[in-house]
Amino acid sequence: MRTENRIKKRLTELANKAETVAITGRQDSFGRTVVDPEAFQEWATSVLSIIQQVFGEDSAHYQNFSNNYHRYQGYLEEFEDCRGVFKAAKEDYEGGYLFNVRALVKAETLVEVLDQAEIFKNANYVDTACILAGIALEIAVKEICIREGITPGKFNSMNEQLWKKGIYNQAMWEQLKTWYTRRSEPAHGNFGQSEHKDADDMIKGVRRFISGVTAKPACGLAPGR
Repeated sequence: MRTENRIKKRLTELANKAETVAITGRQDSFGRTVVDPEAFQEWATSVLSIIQQVFGEDSAHYQNFSNNYHRYQGYLEEFEDCRGVFKAAKEDYEGGYLFNVRALVKAETLVEVLDQAEIFKNANYVDTACILAGIALEIAVKEICIREGITPGKFNSMNEQLWKKGIYNQAMWEQLKTWYTRRSEPAHGNFGQSEHKDADDMIKGVRRFISGVTAKPACGLAPGR
């Protein structure tokens, strides 16, 4: 099952579980409605975990839920405050307003690829390092195209369309062409065109590009060095 589908399934499960928490509500001796503490804690811990994974700790959804969770004293209205934040997060995700989950899944893959490129570079397999860094770059550019509503295609075409759309500036467009050439030369049997420093600069630059452009939909990044 794809990551997005697993997340949607989990969000639905937690929405259903919230209903089971709500029906545990009982009046206390002061006439206020309280919910079962064990049921709430189990639900809230799971919600906090998935919001952290999907949205990140800096997100408004995580901060709001965390604040409500830590203020919780057992009352139904406090539970409903928590559920309201969860509902908003669920709607944002299911409504397609987020790129972050897709980016996070890809980011994990790209980090692994770039880590492998680093290993080959350090072992002086420069051509292999450039090929791997180029693979990471191409995956990232495809993902940005999908996000921006551009049909993925050949690398140079995607790169040009993203530049013309203002996703990054001309200097970055030209830098990406240079990096992709370093990948294409050895991939097509033309070895020895790049030096150790070229591979090192490329790996570092691609890391910066991925962390910058994938996190900021419209920015004018300067080329990596």
